[in-house]
Amino acid sequence: MTPGSGDGPWLVVGLGNAGPSYAGNRHNAGFMVVDTLAGRAGARLRSHKGRADVAETRLAGERAVLAKPRSYMNTAGGPVAAVRTFFKAEIERIVVVHDELDLPFGTIRLKRGGGAGGHNGLRSLTGSLGSPDFLRVRFGIGRPPGRMDPAAFVLRDFSTVERKELPVTLEVAADAVESLLTAGLEPSQNRFHALS
Repeated sequence: MTPGSGDGPWLVVGLGNAGPSYAGNRHNAGFMVVDTLAGRAGARLRSHKGRADVAETRLAGERAVLAKPRSYMNTAGGPVAAVRTFFKAEIERIVVVHDELDLPFGTIRLKRGGGAGGHNGLRSLTGSLGSPDFLRVRFGIGRPPGRMDPAAFVLRDFSTVERKELPVTLEVAADAVESLLTAGLEPSQNRFHALS
């Protein structure tokens, strides 16, 4: 499906853990990107019956719904499936933004489909949506130092050095989402994969 085609809106989902204690965690990079997009669009996310905070808006001229599940990462699929059904979004028009351990901090990579790679949020989404074929914006957070458990690492806040670079990286990730909506996957990959 080409960008801008189809009747339903784009559904842009940020993955993270709901609640203020998780707000600055590496695992919440997806939430941060959705907040960045909402800020650009002048949109306010509001509580939706699908157990998510959502905003109907326009991104780069395209009709879009921004969503942040009000759940833990491991059970994000249920709220996302409910929001998808409510807004009648096709699987080809779902963009999921998530943290990625296998990419260095600040690296943005785009793809469609694939496995969960140990990411419980992606596993939950694939199960609830019935398909892994949604678009993904992978936000690199790097590997944990030494022998630190990855599960503990993702629930830590970004480091002081990372926090200085974070605003720029969030803007690049938001640019990548908008590019997926308007230019499509391959041109967006060519543009953003060349950055790092």
